[in-house]
Amino acid sequence: MKRELQGYYVTISTVGEEARAFVPAPLPPSPPIEWTPEIRSKFDQALLALGRLDSIVTFLPDISLFLYMYVRKEAVLSSMIEGTQSSLSNLLLFELDMEPGVPLDDAREVSNYVAALDYGLNRLAEGFPLSLRLLREIHGVLLSKGRGSNQAPGEFRRTQNWIGGTRPGNAAFVPPPVEKIQACMGKLELFLHDQQEPVPALLKAALAHVQFETIHPFLDGNGRLGRLLITLLLCEKKVLREPMLYLSLYFKTHRQYYYELLNNVRLTGNWEAWLDFFAEAVIATATQAVDTARQLIDLAGEHRDKINGLGRAAASALRVHRTLMERPIATAGWLVEKIGITPATINKCLDHLEHLGIVRELTGKKRNRIFSYPGYVEIMNQGTELPGV
Repeated sequence: MKRELQGYYVTISTVGEEARAFVPAPLPPSPPIEWTPEIRSKFDQALLALGRLDSIVTFLPDISLFLYMYVRKEAVLSSMIEGTQSSLSNLLLFELDMEPGVPLDDAREVSNYVAALDYGLNRLAEGFPLSLRLLREIHGVLLSKGRGSNQAPGEFRRTQNWIGGTRPGNAAFVPPPVEKIQACMGKLELFLHDQQEPVPALLKAALAHVQFETIHPFLDGNGRLGRLLITLLLCEKKVLREPMLYLSLYFKTHRQYYYELLNNVRLTGNWEAWLDFFAEAVIATATQAVDTARQLIDLAGEHRDKINGLGRAAASALRVHRTLMERPIATAGWLVEKIGITPATINKCLDHLEHLGIVRELTGKKRNRIFSYPGYVEIMNQGTELPGV
């Protein structure tokens, strides 16, 4: 198949020099995607993997316990791609209002991501369509506090941006100029709404992600929102009942190749290589999520069996254990408030759980103690380890 540029260049003048900005052609791709047997097979496998992931919802005793941490894991990974140095434990401590061991802005940035995803999912659940308005609203939440809050949250950019390099003239990629953004995003919205022709949800997510990253419509937060777009689309189209697919770890692991593929789509129209990679990412990520859920189910079952051996203290200790599955780093005070039993009972339960090796106290203090459920955190932490830590 003849390969060709998927758009056109315009010369812009900015910061005292000229540069070439790229304006992408609207979706769907032209010429059409060449569905080789290999790519078709990959997409079939990806849909099967998503089906298995979606069905895990019925096996988890309480999906909210899994989702609370899984969403936070994704927030850490997606922010890490942008250079943020915050771990899962840092985020949990931040949410407890305890000082994390990283710059406050890093923890806040990750917390904003969680809030942005929650906001988007709630709006979709209310029946609001995945639209430019909703994307701007989610962006407003994403950049609401801390670093980036001065980068026009919730508004398309009014100045030129670029990717890589120190200025547009030496950048790796220069997205469309300001006056083209509304038209480019308008056409992307039409594609999301199946205006030209219906497109299967998984393919739509794969194509829309590239288009969004190419337009780069905001001053900051494009990468994070572009990754969120994949999950929001799959939830809106009911491919997933819960937001359980996050590709950030896969993109982070294969970061250089990921960027190369995006660029090759723009320069040569090689959508097929991107789709092969995207389907592979979905298969690997969905399989990993199912495995994580099973590990958590096994861990919870093993620990419940231990707790049941406590006799009369078991009932209260099981309630504390269940609550720690919801938030695996917590203070005794928070547990008292959440569960509604006395501080003396909570402290006794925590002592029992510590003695059983289920819980660990983190501070070594007599007062204001912080407790961790390390087995649970360890399972969720897989892939989020900070470099050099």
